[in-house]
Amino acid sequence: MILPASATSDAGRLVLARALRGFADGFVSVYLAAYLKLLGFSAVEIGIIVTAMLVGSAVLTLAVGLVAHHLSARRVLFGATALMAATGAGFVLLDNFWALLIVGFIGTLNPSSGDVSVFLPTEQSILASEVAAKDRTALFARYSLAGTLFGAFGALLTGLPDTTARLFGWNLIENFRAGFALYGIVALGIVGLYRGMRLGRTPAPVVVANAPLKRSRAIVLRLTALFALDSLGGGFVIDSLLALWLFLRFEMSVQTAGAVFFGARMLSALSQLASPRLAARFGLIETMVFTHIPANVFLILASFMPTAPLAVTFLLLRMALSSMDVPARQSYVMAVVPAEERAAAASMTNVPRSLTSAFSPLLAGWLLQFSIFGWPLVVGGVLKIIYDVLLLMQFRHIRPPA
Repeated sequence: MILPASATSDAGRLVLARALRGFADGFVSVYLAAYLKLLGFSAVEIGIIVTAMLVGSAVLTLAVGLVAHHLSARRVLFGATALMAATGAGFVLLDNFWALLIVGFIGTLNPSSGDVSVFLPTEQSILASEVAAKDRTALFARYSLAGTLFGAFGALLTGLPDTTARLFGWNLIENFRAGFALYGIVALGIVGLYRGMRLGRTPAPVVVANAPLKRSRAIVLRLTALFALDSLGGGFVIDSLLALWLFLRFEMSVQTAGAVFFGARMLSALSQLASPRLAARFGLIETMVFTHIPANVFLILASFMPTAPLAVTFLLLRMALSSMDVPARQSYVMAVVPAEERAAAASMTNVPRSLTSAFSPLLAGWLLQFSIFGWPLVVGGVLKIIYDVLLLMQFRHIRPPA
């Protein structure tokens, strides 16, 4: 993947690490719901486990921030990869609801296609200093693109457990567990990338308690509140729950769902290539809003479709637009705060996103338990459109420095 000319070798390693995590998240996020359903868990129980994963991710990111002044970025990243490997092992060895709930809370398993883990604020704060300001949005676009593109290829693997079980008579549950083992093995490849980086004692992201936001405090708090609203809506339609809805509403197979998510992520990846050009022409905020609103209209419309092909069509249209805002959002946050406050801003904006998105899956699971209509899609789409309107109203005239 070609990076901006001003990007350093460390930036390239971070992009590759994001790609590997995206690949692992790609297959796990889609078939997580199918695996838990196979174990006999209800939609509500699946929603509880997904909620635990997202809450745990937010708590871990916050905990790292509180002790970040004692840690280097290298230690944070190495610790996160060790936890990723342990998470994969936990899902291989355990099948009890309470045990998986604990592993989900403590671990790094990502039930969504986006990166909501402890890796994100650490890598974002490093990336912002590894490229010239004029290329920052382009680098964040490549970073986001890498995760989405490799997540698409990961989604293609979701049909393997069922296919190999039918062809060779292998145990289906054990086949699923092999995927979680692969998730843990991917962590070893990420460690290799981190080992080659020149991180030294680069401070890890710090939350407000240890590195107070000063000049940028007001704008970061306002952005944090809006991003939290966006994540609240996004939590209703994370990949694991979208897959569960497709399984319940249309009795879709895991193989077909994997193909759907592959197509969705490929469209998402391609769309992110356009984000830097749109941002340069129309502005970061305008790019975020005017691609996001149509995407969420398509999401709402998908819930009303009577057949799987029609529903999938609107979901694909949604994914062709919905991720264009990601690099623009990341770049905007890093651009409007001073360099010395970027780590704090990254943690401040990402932790509440994880926390608010964590509560939606529980409600979404409850909605699907009592009705297979796409209420989670409707609620999620409406909340995200409200976020778009508020973001445009409050930040349209606040331009980042060049």
